Amino acid sequence: MPDVHVPHLDEHEDAAEPAAASAHSAQPRGPSFFKIALEVALIATGVFLGMAGEQWREHARHNEMADESLRRFRAEIATNRKAVDAVKDYHTRTKKGIDAYLAADAAARGRIKPDVLGLQPVSFEHTAWDLALVTQSLAYIDSDLAFSLARLYNLQQEYSQLSGAILQALYVRPPGENLDVFFAATQAYFGDVVLMEPRLVKMYDELERQIDRALGERSERR
Repeated sequence: MPDVHVPHLDEHEDAAEPAAASAHSAQPRGPSFFKIALEVALIATGVFLGMAGEQWREHARHNEMADESLRRFRAEIATNRKAVDAVKDYHTRTKKGIDAYLAADAAARGRIKPDVLGLQPVSFEHTAWDLALVTQSLAYIDSDLAFSLARLYNLQQEYSQLSGAILQALYVRPPGENLDVFFAATQAYFGDVVLMEPRLVKMYDELERQIDRALGERSERR
């Protein structure tokens, strides 16, 4: 009886398995999950540190702007206070003389000569305020202090507007045309400024203390 040759199927399967294993091992392996997670963590940390550094620099710049503004305000307030001190007694004294002149009758006015040496209005410095508005540095200082500064500069502006109005009126109607009209206008002007000037001095003194305190506190925090 002839021999029957039965093919050995397992040999084919055994040969295929090493080939598949060899092909699988030849393929490049992708990055591991741990490596990906580490890279993401490093990138996130770098972004966070960059943002934190930028925030710190921005905060430092704001502090520097606030300190510079406070020092400018301090110097400007001292200058304006000195200007008010130089004329407030003159305004008070001259107003009394004009009051006496206008209260007298026509006959007595000839014997009264108010000692008027011009209006002598205060010319206020306001560069520090203007610069603070342009740079928005008021936003970086204490809100109560910023409010007090705004009140001061508004009062100074009101004073300046009164001075501008009376000076314009005197150009239109010089004192030589009618002395009584001039004294009446001057009396009204001095009546306002002699009330405003003591308020200004009080505000200057209080703001100087507030600014000195704010600068000291900011220095201690650093």
